[in-house]
Amino acid sequence: MYYSIRHQTRFRYSSPVSESIMEMRLQPRTEWTQHCLSFEIELEPRTRVFHYRDYLGNTIHHFNVPGQHQKLDIVSTSLVEVTPFAAWPEKLDPLAWEEVDAQVNNGDYYEMLMPSDFAQPTPALLELAVALNVTRRADPMTMLRQLNNAIFRHFEYTPKATRVDSPIDDALRTRKGVCQDFAHVMIALVRLLKIPCRYVSGYKAARAGESERTSGSASHAWVEAWLPGWGWVGFDPTNNKLTAERHIRTAVGRDYADVPPTKGLYKGDSKGDLAVQVIVLSTDKPANPEVELVFPSQDDQWTVAPPKARVSSSAAHAAQQQQQQQQQQQQQQQQRLPSARFTPPTRQTC
Repeated sequence: MYYSIRHQTRFRYSSPVSESIMEMRLQPRTEWTQHCLSFEIELEPRTRVFHYRDYLGNTIHHFNVPGQHQKLDIVSTSLVEVTPFAAWPEKLDPLAWEEVDAQVNNGDYYEMLMPSDFAQPTPALLELAVALNVTRRADPMTMLRQLNNAIFRHFEYTPKATRVDSPIDDALRTRKGVCQDFAHVMIALVRLLKIPCRYVSGYKAARAGESERTSGSASHAWVEAWLPGWGWVGFDPTNNKLTAERHIRTAVGRDYADVPPTKGLYKGDSKGDLAVQVIVLSTDKPANPEVELVFPSQDDQWTVAPPKARVSSSAAHAAQQQQQQQQQQQQQQQQRLPSARFTPPTRQTC
């Protein structure tokens, strides 16, 4: 199956800002049965874009806009091929617990076992672990399938119930949240079992006639747990599913703090307004490169104007680029701009 993805991000400022710094994690990964066949970013205003791959294999684009501007438009377009793969097993041998321990002792999974920014073993989480009987029983796959289902049943899917920077206890207290919260809760619980577990940012393609909490195509978040003989196995607690061809991986990390689609900061006293639109189209054949793929508009209130700069990259490696801004939340670069403010952070749109 082929997926054409358009991810549009728009920032508007109440008055001109003087500088912006931005990172983007929007390029789908190429690994296993998923192949990013093409990727390009269209940006306005004009600036130069660079990219690199981090130690987890995520492709990160970044740029700096030094001049005054009052808007930022980023449009990324991807073509991804996902080939069918064997269904995940229903269960593993009970001795797989010993294999997990042996692999952890011999491997480098430290970061995916320790508490992280949004996946903390708080008192509320430990109470939930007792309530859901999160213990080493049966075999790892059976345990994780049951936990995936338990989180799905325990929490109500409620858009805007939490913020992008909400601690895990907010969702635990109200039993409400979105895909980001479901993923953080499951990661924290799985790590209590000494199973390496990581956060996955990406997209979920809709399927006609299938009822899910996250209806329609959207950016999405789920988790991957390392299991012997299978490697990183994907679990989607928001929809009580294991991942399949419709889950398109963009970036992996310890939790959301490592992999936001966009993050950055700007210099100025303006208030920023953020809008995001995601469209995922599926086809049996790749789009003809000579024919421009037309994406339907999901929001007539805003459409990104034709950008002044375009950057393209192939699956092998991202190539040239130009243009853009946007900003979002996060720690370190604050020291570079004395009066910097974080842009409104982009969260998964699920």
